[in-house]
Amino acid sequence: MSKISRETVIAQALDLLDEVGLDAVSTRRLAARLGVEQPSLYWHFRKKEDLLAAMAEAAMLPHTSVPLPQLPADWRAWFLDNTRSFRRTLLARRDGARLHAGLIPSADLDRITQKMRFLTASGVPELDAQMAMLTASRFTVGSVLEEQAETVSDTGVEPPADLPKIDHTTAFEAGLALILDGLTDRVTSPSQTQTARAAGDS
Repeated sequence: MSKISRETVIAQALDLLDEVGLDAVSTRRLAARLGVEQPSLYWHFRKKEDLLAAMAEAAMLPHTSVPLPQLPADWRAWFLDNTRSFRRTLLARRDGARLHAGLIPSADLDRITQKMRFLTASGVPELDAQMAMLTASRFTVGSVLEEQAETVSDTGVEPPADLPKIDHTTAFEAGLALILDGLTDRVTSPSQTQTARAAGDS
């Protein structure tokens, strides 16, 4: 039997994830799915953790293949679109948020750097841009974790009658708007910057 490619192993592992969920993914089940002996997988992945990391990066492709922002695009519109794209990608796979949580995106570091350059070139202070990107990322992962957990185990418990029932998308959009509003407030306009510099020189 010819050696199975790394890409095939990852693709089949993601399909297995969609079928059985993250807790049930194992190298034994994956090997059976591929029709190979379990040790054959070690050619590509020495540990299950290595396989999960490769799965997480592959699952992010719909998001990481989106064209990078370029000036003079509006940074606010891009910030919203980028975060929504991240959410859609996490939701596209069963337990997508759990798979992604804790991942160090080594393959995406250059893209993250370019996104930061776009924000700072658009007038967003560097530290604020960094913290806003981090906050939006963690907010999105947490939101999707809650949504996917609820999908798996619906308790059927209704909220108190005096509290409105808010769907996940509405809640996500509201939280994202708050993050963006906070960041917008931190962006100093050119006229304010000139005034501050003039005051410092006087």
